[in-house]
Amino acid sequence: MKALVIEELNRTRMVDVPEAQAGEGEVLLAIRHVGLCGSDLNTYKGLNPLVQLPRIPGHEIGGEIVALGAGVPAGFVVGQRATVMPYTNCGQCSSCRKGRVNACRYNRTLGVQQDGGLKECIAVPYQKVIPVETLAPRHLALIEPLSVGFHAVERGRVQATDKVLVLGCGMIGVGALLGARRRGAKVTVLDVSADKLKLARDLGAAAVIDPTRDTAADQVKALTDNDGFDVVIEAVGVPETFTQAIDFACFAGRVVYIGYCKQPVAYQTQMFNLKELDIHGSRNATIDDFSAVIGCLEDMGETADRLITRTVPFAEAESALPFWDANRATSLKIMIERT
Repeated sequence: MKALVIEELNRTRMVDVPEAQAGEGEVLLAIRHVGLCGSDLNTYKGLNPLVQLPRIPGHEIGGEIVALGAGVPAGFVVGQRATVMPYTNCGQCSSCRKGRVNACRYNRTLGVQQDGGLKECIAVPYQKVIPVETLAPRHLALIEPLSVGFHAVERGRVQATDKVLVLGCGMIGVGALLGARRRGAKVTVLDVSADKLKLARDLGAAAVIDPTRDTAADQVKALTDNDGFDVVIEAVGVPETFTQAIDFACFAGRVVYIGYCKQPVAYQTQMFNLKELDIHGSRNATIDDFSAVIGCLEDMGETADRLITRTVPFAEAESALPFWDANRATSLKIMIERT
């Protein structure tokens, strides 16, 4: 069967790989849609230290069940549409023992620490397969990336009374925006892309901040009566936004970091103490986050298509990452479709 491989820096190629088979306790999915993630682009650019090349990318998966291995319980049926939780959990590390399996110390995400879903079929343990019949097939591949933003909202304990600032309006930031809005919070989004800020407005952001027009700090002061935000969710992953998250949080506020910064970050740490901030990391997502996103996408209906910038046929998948790399400012989600 065919698969897309990131062979080396800035090079992808369609190759032949062995046919996937459903083993004991596994479900075989025919891949229909795969969303490309920032981690895939970083792998392509040589900026993902978690990846060893060559690697088949893809962990945002929508597919159809085509076979069941021995021992798969009732509830899984050939022909069902399904998505995949692409993370593993060992069950033994401190995170797993605390029930926070999304942060497993030994996690191996599809497309990152192990080969992913950008191929014709993939065999997955049934515990990681989530049947979803209520969404359009193309929207199944939106569930995982949005769920990462929803998980950050959960980590930040967002409530309806909160003013929330989301730094970055990529797909993860959009998930944080949608998740916070579903809790009734008033959300502001900061980004340098006018197109993405317009989308944020259309998706329910109460306000937007364009730091290229006026200083972000001045806009934060104006929007919050100089208090700062109750919750700041960082979804960019650069030193500037890491420190802005602290600066723009109110006294007794909460900060959640989703972004993965590749460079050292220098802080004026007195604000950690003076503001008595709650500072949280956020990693991956849980089954509850997936369920919440499915409900959100059900409510959105065809509006969710606005999250998909470009759909690339599977046969032309070699062009997808180069296109995204050349069009980062205007691209939200690049989707690979296999019919």
